[in-house]
Amino acid sequence: MAQAKRLRAERLQIMLDQQELAAVDDFRFKRRMPSRAAAVRELREEAGVSLPPDAEVVPWSRWITPEEVKVRFDTWFFVTAAPDGARASVDGAECVDARWLRPAAALEAHGRDELMLVFPTIKHLEALALAESVDDALEKARSREVVPVQPRVVSRGGAAEIVLPGEPGYDDG
Repeated sequence: MAQAKRLRAERLQIMLDQQELAAVDDFRFKRRMPSRAAAVRELREEAGVSLPPDAEVVPWSRWITPEEVKVRFDTWFFVTAAPDGARASVDGAECVDARWLRPAAALEAHGRDELMLVFPTIKHLEALALAESVDDALEKARSREVVPVQPRVVSRGGAAEIVLPGEPGYDDG
């Protein structure tokens, strides 16, 4: 009981409006925290790849699950160079397959049904495939503005379709 009381006493809930939430996000983004730390930790825990403390880990994008989806996330994606000799391993939960592929090769394997990819991963690989090298991808990441991407799921002809901001049908109620 004492431990439950202590845990309850350590939690604090704060209600923020949208403007205040944006200010918190800006603060976190400008200081690369805690999202960068979480990305580095998850890379180590889920794929067995450890980055050196001074590794450049650059924000690439931020995706928010469509409101129409029950399981929601709001997550950041980063670009970094793999350490020399890095070997990815699977954790059997978050990471179920591991191999090093160039973005275009991963998309080609997906097109042949040899590699399962989810929508955000496909979109990231399409963008990263335009980079000529890891250094080029890092440079592009440093110079791009990270704005939240929140796809919508719309019904077209009786089928669900994912629509990105700016695409036709996104703003239709």
